[in-house]
Amino acid sequence: MKLITSKDNPLFKDLKQLAASSQARRRAGQTLLDGVHLAQAWLQHRGAPQMCVVAESAQYHPEVAPILAQCEQGRAQCLVLSDNLYGAVSQVENGVGLLLLVATPAPRQPQELTQSAVLLDGLQDPGNLGSILRSAAAAGIRQVFCSSGTAAAWSPKVLRAGMGAHFVLDIFEGADLAPLCMSSQIPVLATSSHAAQTIYDCDLSGNVAWLFGHEGQGVSPQLQEAASHEVVIPHLGEMESLNVAAAAAVCFFEQVRQRTVGR
Repeated sequence: MKLITSKDNPLFKDLKQLAASSQARRRAGQTLLDGVHLAQAWLQHRGAPQMCVVAESAQYHPEVAPILAQCEQGRAQCLVLSDNLYGAVSQVENGVGLLLLVATPAPRQPQELTQSAVLLDGLQDPGNLGSILRSAAAAGIRQVFCSSGTAAAWSPKVLRAGMGAHFVLDIFEGADLAPLCMSSQIPVLATSSHAAQTIYDCDLSGNVAWLFGHEGQGVSPQLQEAASHEVVIPHLGEMESLNVAAAAAVCFFEQVRQRTVGR
């Protein structure tokens, strides 16, 4: 493995730019997976990365060494960065010193909604987005459509919050949600605190598409009109509404409940 100690090294410069810039990641069609858990999940579900990068002090760490060996077997390029250079690339505090460089998956977007899906309209917070992806994957939902105003799904913060969910989902970024809603072959349920129908009144035993909006503004009026139904999560406390990630989890797992034990 090649050891890099100079900040002027072109490979290090490329890695540092990818770590710092969403535009650089988008242009390159690549992203960084920081930490052992994401690396293990990628190897399990997607195979070898393009590159494996380890900190010099982490080469023989008991969690890092098997991943490094697996990457070498998969013929991925493997690099060692001096600890100070690795620290300039990694965004994980107190990590073990391992990251993977991978090609950002770009699945072909379907023209119609035919299976359970999540539609995200202008969701801004990376933590919320990652949590929703994690809940969707846990609930057996496969497709996630993100509008152009939604946070970058493959950014380091969203990846960390998703905890590997990205690798079992088909994530479509820059999606035009209105045509998808209008041509959908399944019900599209838009969440709204003003709706009369609760999620517990809905038949969720089949496929549905869940539509969630901006943390402050909610789903846009245009998409509200394009949805099949508006639904609300009833609550007894004095809070006006739930955090969008919490609301999504409640919706997904009510669907799971109906599918497994019935209404």
